[in-house]
Amino acid sequence: MAKTGYIDLDTSQEEAYFGVLTSGDRFINAHVHRKVSLLSLRRKKGVSQKSLLPDCSLAWASLTTEQKANWTTAGAYCNLNGWRTFVRDYCYRVVNGLPGVATPDNFHQGLVGQLTVEAPADELKIIQPHPNRYYISKKVTGTKNQYEPVAVDEFLTLPLQIGLSYKSNLVKTEADGFAKFYAVVRRLYQGNNLDEILEIDLDLSTDWKTATATLSYILGQYTSYNLYFHLYHLTGTLLVDNIKAVHNSANWVRDPSCQDIHQDFTRAFYQVPKHWTAVIIPDGAFFESVYPS
Repeated sequence: MAKTGYIDLDTSQEEAYFGVLTSGDRFINAHVHRKVSLLSLRRKKGVSQKSLLPDCSLAWASLTTEQKANWTTAGAYCNLNGWRTFVRDYCYRVVNGLPGVATPDNFHQGLVGQLTVEAPADELKIIQPHPNRYYISKKVTGTKNQYEPVAVDEFLTLPLQIGLSYKSNLVKTEADGFAKFYAVVRRLYQGNNLDEILEIDLDLSTDWKTATATLSYILGQYTSYNLYFHLYHLTGTLLVDNIKAVHNSANWVRDPSCQDIHQDFTRAFYQVPKHWTAVIIPDGAFFESVYPS
């Protein structure tokens, strides 16, 4: 079999080439293989039997106009339309063995981030850095499942607003226990590297609610910032969703809807940082994305 390192196609060949061939692993073991565009009757039957879309369609059709509008409203918080928000939630319920249809919620949609501290641990601290330049994994336009590392230039401009939706069930193990979501902004003033802290004190026991904080002015020159969750001298769980770090009219949080807060990027994506990284994580403490039942 011939091995080809590079192919230069003219426009008359591109349609035929991409119609029957597709790339495999593009980074470690680059190769091209046949594109499966037509399914046999047996495979079609297998795909339709595995798909949850027919059940989703029936469940969606049974909703009232008002209920569909509520799903559309909830979807706006995670940048999805009502139908896609409903389908995602319905599939999560099936996977988790939960019956029926959920009620749309403006505080959380789909999966949420869960921070858990259990004895012997009583502390958990995680970070999401926001330097001036970093990489993210971005879907390749026009493909079904191809992603590529893309450089992002983020230059902080005040005001900076942080916020989130959260639900907590936490208990102090010491009198000085606290739960916080905060940003540490790096600033330069009179030759010194200083930190400006913008924080939200989280209630230790509450149903779903939202909280925000805004930083409008810093003395000196600001450069970059990091986001943190910190549970200190506490045990219990904290659920979070719809995390925000807004400046320049954009939300710069990676994975703001908490679909995979513990995601690792490997192989060709080694330069893409984790969504959240542990700073302090003793035995008994962990963080993950879960479906809130």
